[in-house]
Amino acid sequence: MCIDLDGTLVKTDTLVELFLALARKRPVDLLRVPAWMAAGKARLKREIARRVELDVDLLPCNARLTQYIRQQRQAGRRVALVTAADERTARRVAERFGLFDEVLASDGRRNLRGLAKLQAMEQRYGKGGFDYAGNDRTDLRIWPRSRHALVVNPDRGVAKAARRTARVTHLFEDRPPRWKTLGRALRLHQWLKNLLLFVPLIISHRIGDPRLMTAALAGFFSFSLCASSVYMVNDLLDLEADRRHPVKRRRPFAAGDLPLAAGVVLPPLLLAAATGVALMLPSIFLGLLGIYVLAAFSYSLKLKRIPLIDVLVLSGLYTLRLFAGGVATGIPISFWLLAFSMFIFFSLAIIKRYSELAPLAQKPGVEKIAGRGYHVNDLETLRVFGTCSGYLSVLVLALYIHSEQVNTLYQRPYILWALCPLILYWVSRAWLLAGRGELNEDPLLFAFQDRHSLLVGFMALAVVMLAT
Repeated sequence: MCIDLDGTLVKTDTLVELFLALARKRPVDLLRVPAWMAAGKARLKREIARRVELDVDLLPCNARLTQYIRQQRQAGRRVALVTAADERTARRVAERFGLFDEVLASDGRRNLRGLAKLQAMEQRYGKGGFDYAGNDRTDLRIWPRSRHALVVNPDRGVAKAARRTARVTHLFEDRPPRWKTLGRALRLHQWLKNLLLFVPLIISHRIGDPRLMTAALAGFFSFSLCASSVYMVNDLLDLEADRRHPVKRRRPFAAGDLPLAAGVVLPPLLLAAATGVALMLPSIFLGLLGIYVLAAFSYSLKLKRIPLIDVLVLSGLYTLRLFAGGVATGIPISFWLLAFSMFIFFSLAIIKRYSELAPLAQKPGVEKIAGRGYHVNDLETLRVFGTCSGYLSVLVLALYIHSEQVNTLYQRPYILWALCPLILYWVSRAWLLAGRGELNEDPLLFAFQDRHSLLVGFMALAVVMLAT
C-alpha cells in the first residue's frame, strides 16, 4: 500500500511549509530561489530542505487514514510512503509515524510527482501491484493503474473523476466545510475591533449624518479587509508556534483545515480590495492604512518577539483606528480621547499578551515562552503594568469630565461621573478573569461577547444619553 504525503498523510503541504520557514529563519536565501527553480523543482526542494527543517511532530495528520494504515500493518501488509517531497523531509516524517517499511521520494534530481511517481511505483511493485492513497488531480494518472484507489481529502471534483476511471475503495474526509474554514481564516470576528473607527463620529454626536456615516463605513471595510490579509500572513508565519499553543493549534492553517496556498494567494487580493475602498476616502486615510500594514507585518515578522515593544505596537494599532476614523469623517481627535485611548489600549494589549502566555507558563519546566521574548516570571510584572495603565485611563476620563470642554457637548456633564466606576469595574473584572485563566481571547472581542461587559456597555451608553 503506497501513501502520498502532502495533503494525504498530513493535512498540509511540506514544501510550502519549508518555504515559509525559510522566509522566517533565513530570508536572505530567498534570493537564491530563482536559481534553484531554474535547476528543476527537485533541486528546489532539496536546497530548501538542506537549510531548514520542519518540526514533523507538529504536522497535522489525517487521523482516519493513519488509523487505517495501522490496521493494515497489523494485518500484515507492507506500507510505503511515496511522495514528491524531498527525501530528507519524507524520511523524517516516516520516522515520526513509524508506519512505513520504505520511502520513495524526490532525491534532488528527479521530482517524484505524477507520471514519475507512477513509473517509480510500477518499477518497484509491478503494474497493478499496489494500492495508492492520494488527494489531488495529479493522482488521477496513478489511480487507474493501481489495484485499489484510496481518495483522501480530495480537491474539488477529484473524487468524482477518480470513480470514473479507477476502483475507489475508500474515501477519507477529515476536514470541516471549506467555506466555514475560510471564514475562520479571515478572522471575520476580528472585524469587530474596527468599530473603533466609528468612535470619533459617536463622541462628536454626529452619528446621524448620512455622509459621515458612509465615510466611516468605507473606512471600516477598508481596515477590515486589510486586517484579514494581515491575520492570514501572520498565521502562515506562525505555524509552528500556533501548533504548540493549546488554543491556536485549532486555527485553519495550523490544523491543516485550509490549504496553505490559499494563505499565499488571498492576502494580496484582500489588500488590493482594501486599497480600492481606501481610495474613496481622503488621501491621508490611505497613508494611515499603509502605516497599519507596515506596523502589522513588522509585528508579525519581528516585533512580537521583543518584550514590551510588542504590546506598545498592539496598543498603537488600536489607537491608529481612532485616527483613521477621524480622517475618514473629517472629525479631529481630541487630546482627551488620545490620552484615554493610550492608557486603556495599553492595558488591553497587555491583557491580550498575558492571556496568551499564562497557559504556556503552566507547563512543567518552562522558563522562557517559545515565540515570545517573555519569561514565566514576567507574567506578574505584566499584570502590574496592565492594571496600572487601565486605572490611569479612568483618571484621564475623570479629568475630562471636570474640564471646560465637556460643557460644550453635554447639558448635564455631572452625570458622566457614573462612567468612572463602570470602567473601573470592567477593567478590574477583565484582569481578574485573565488571572484565573478565563479570558482566552482578544479583550475587545471578549467585551462584545461577555454578558457582564455588554451590560456595562449599555449602562455607559445610557449615562451618555442622559448627560447629553
